[in-house]
Amino acid sequence: MTDHHTIDLIAERVEHLLLRHEELTRTNELLRQQVSALSQERDLLKSRLAAARARVDSLIERLPATPAQDAAP
Repeated sequence: MTDHHTIDLIAERVEHLLLRHEELTRTNELLRQQVSALSQERDLLKSRLAAARARVDSLIERLPATPAQDAAP
């Protein structure tokens, strides 16, 4: 009878571990999807930042080389 009880405990533990494994597998997949989405968002933001920097650099190049002097009366 003790052997039967031990086997039941082991079986219960194995079932619990299998459920936990499935839960962790699902969680891992969701986290992978989030990492992928965030990586894509980061890349998009980097691209937008580079474009904005290029526009700012272009505007800076168009500025006069020396500031305009106010005419003294």
